[in-house]
Amino acid sequence: MPPCIDVYVWIPQPSPADFRLFIDRYVDVADPGDDRLAAFQRVFVDSVGSAEDRAELDTLARTHDAPSGVFSLYVHAREHEGAIITVTEDGSAVLGLSVDDPDGSLEVDAQATALMKRLQIEFSAAAAIYGTELPPPHSASEWNTAWPVTARVGARCGSTDRPA
Repeated sequence: MPPCIDVYVWIPQPSPADFRLFIDRYVDVADPGDDRLAAFQRVFVDSVGSAEDRAELDTLARTHDAPSGVFSLYVHAREHEGAIITVTEDGSAVLGLSVDDPDGSLEVDAQATALMKRLQIEFSAAAAIYGTELPPPHSASEWNTAWPVTARVGARCGSTDRPA
């Protein structure tokens, strides 16, 4: 599999509307690639999730000792290589898209820069980052020290403020 550039935005206080917008615009809901998307939607979009839904989402945790409710969901994207939805330790959200970059081209780098800026505006995100094969941060500390970040815009995370 060729390398990807992963583009993420940090949303300090995500709303169901934020998640719905991301899923509606970017996720291939006809073929999400992970059936746990339905549980995610019931819990975080529709606010009707059950204990079983939450337990199913806990299976997405990076490690077995991760706090409950901290996870990343990797799904198929409509127009990108993939889409990533992360719920962090403090309940913030990291929304991401992967862009295929088989040759490490400057053209793909420019696309990632434009996508990063577009997502930050679209979701009124506090900050945005991108990098090659960059795992989604699961905390403000990870966000602030994420490596290998190619570009970073916006404030350091930990604040609950959204830009005006």
